[in-house]
Order: sequence, then structure tokens, then C-alpha cells
Amino acid sequence: MSALNTQNNSIMAALEQFEATEANLIKLERLWDEVATMIPTEISFGANLEYEDRVRSFDLLLASLPKIEGWKPTATPPDLDGVAQSRFDAMEIDEPSAHVSIERWIEEPGRELQEYRFRFNNMRRALIRDALIGLIDQIDADIRGVRAVVGVDAERSDQIEKEAWGGMREHMKQIEVLLGSSVKKPARWTDMMRHMHFGCVGDLHDIEAMDWPDIKGTLRKGLYGANEAVPVEVEDLSALVATRPTGPITTALTWSNIDDQTFERLIFTLISDTPGYENPEWLMQTRAPDRGRDLSVMRVIQDELSGTLRLRVVIQCKHWTSRSVSLSEVSSTKDQMALWPNPRVDVLIVATSGRFTADAVTWIDQHNANGVSPRIEMWPESHLERLLAARPAIIAEFGLRGH
Repeated sequence: MSALNTQNNSIMAALEQFEATEANLIKLERLWDEVATMIPTEISFGANLEYEDRVRSFDLLLASLPKIEGWKPTATPPDLDGVAQSRFDAMEIDEPSAHVSIERWIEEPGRELQEYRFRFNNMRRALIRDALIGLIDQIDADIRGVRAVVGVDAERSDQIEKEAWGGMREHMKQIEVLLGSSVKKPARWTDMMRHMHFGCVGDLHDIEAMDWPDIKGTLRKGLYGANEAVPVEVEDLSALVATRPTGPITTALTWSNIDDQTFERLIFTLISDTPGYENPEWLMQTRAPDRGRDLSVMRVIQDELSGTLRLRVVIQCKHWTSRSVSLSEVSSTKDQMALWPNPRVDVLIVATSGRFTADAVTWIDQHNANGVSPRIEMWPESHLERLLAARPAIIAEFGLRGH
């Protein structure tokens, strides 16, 4: 079942309401542009029937807009005689502030529509976020599926069976539905659609190397409000410095402040923002017993003599605050890596907000000493705390200092 249908179509019902709202909002924006050009720039009394009809239409459309977090625009285009009288009065008192106040009053409907558009776009992104994450994961899997169809000796000009592209095309169409017109499509969107249309081995290479990494990165950047403010509780930072604060320095992070999914997102943010890691993705083929998802990323190692080495790294996230990762859990996770399709898994990282048992640590050390693939790395809470200490913005973004 597709990612868009797994939510019993409830998201489609919500999207219909957003689409109807946007249709009315577009009409309002267009109508305001027309109305604004009809407002005289000089003092001019007298009726304008065409203007008045447009204002009536504006009022009806404005009434149709639903509130967003309890707010909606209320300003309507001004009465033209009222504008003329206000300008006449301002000229009589000859105060610059009076003229400014009148012009702001005239322009207020346009400003409120801009505010509503901003809130609408943010709310729509919040609506589609989970479904969009699922579709991104699906397309990652689709690309691996098409790659599995291509033979090792295939030439760039060889045609790939049309059926192999079916899932990817459908999931790209579903993303288009989710994005709508209020979310700008990534730069290489058209390129990827064209490459899927032609469907040759060379097109698959371009999708893997250029199109999808760019599209996926752009979509993910817009998922979680990169421009949203992190709450700050002081008005002036210098006031904190002036108090000359003292006391112990706390290195421990409050992992209980976040849930399993947020922990995965934190690790994804960490590997996405760190140089030397590229093409991060959530994987879908397997689920850990705790329903955690694996993350995949390419670790890029630059060597001046030997060139560039790329290692495929899979990260399993375990947001455990009350128990440690045991030997059996590490061993079973390692065995799962053999089931992943090419490219092979070179490094397995187990990232946990807890710790590892002594048996697990001993077994991992011996496994790595034997040179058996994949190499296993442990990221317990103490390691994550060191990594995040150098990245305080991530700590603040995920609220890990809170009590």
C-alpha cells in the first residue's frame, strides 16, 4: 500500500480543505492587487461602482478563510471617500506621521494577506511532513529496486524495463500532490522526471548521483522549520554576563525530553550537518524490535595519496534510557546487515541514548579485532554527549538541556 494511502485517506480530506482555502486565498490576493491599483493616490471624492463591487467580493472571500491558530485577516479595502477625507485632514494638520498612518491603513489588507499566506504555508508543511518522510523513504527503496534490475555489464544507453520505474513514478506524483503550489519544487525535479521518462541506465546513474540527492536534501531541509525560532527566555544576553554566573557545568543531556522518532531525527540531523558524510537516508527494509528505523549514509574519507574512499554506514538508533544494549541485540543487528542489497554495509553504528553491556563491548572489540565486516561502532550516550557538546545548536533545537 502506498505511503499516501496508509493514513486511510484522512490526509487527503485535510488536503482538500487546504486546497479550497488556497483557492480562495489566491483569489483574494489577485483581487487585492486589482483593488489597490484603483485607490487614488491623490485626494479624490466620488463613487466608483467597479471598486465597490470588488470590495464586496473581497469581503465574501475574506469571510470564507478559516482561522489559523485562532487568527485570520480582518482588514478590508478602505472606503474611497474615507481615504480622500483622511488625506484632506492630514494635509490640513501637515504632520508627516498622519500621512504615513493613512497609507499604512490603506495597505493593511495586503499586509494581512501576506501574514496569512506565511502562516498557511507553514501549516501546510506541518500537515504533509509525516507523509512526505514516508514517500522519501519509498523513493530511496525504489531507486535500489531499479538498480537491482540493472545488470553489472549494462551500458548507459541500455533501456530499463518500464515496469521497474512504476513505483518511483507513482511516489513522485504523490509528492507533487503533497507539495501543491505553496511549496516550491526542488531545482532538479524536472531533471528527475525527464530521466525517469527516458528510462535508460545512464538516466538511473544521473538520478542516483545528481537528481535525487538534490531533491531529497531540499525536501528534508523544509520539513522541520529551519527558519523557526528556538525559544529564548532572556531579552538581553549581556544581563546574563553581568550577573557573573557560577556553578557546576552539566555535561549530561536530558534524553527523556525526546521520543524515539525525535531521537532518530536528531541522529539524522547530526550526520546531515557533519562534513565527510553524504547522501543520508532513512531505510525501510527492516525494523528493529523496538520499531526503530535504520539510517544509511556514505562516509567519505579523503586521502592525498590514495584518493577518495566511500564507506557505506548504517546506523541503528535505540532511544533507550532505562536499559543497556545487550550482546544479543548487537549480534542480531549485525546479522541483519547481510540482508541489505548492494552496496554492502561497511560500518554498522549502534547509536543509543543509553549504554552497552560489558559483554556487548567485549564482543564488539573482538569482532573488530578479527577484521570481520562490517566494522561495528558504538555511540553510547557519553559519546553522543561529546559530539553534541561541539554542536550546541542541535542541543537547543531538540531541547536536550531542559529539566
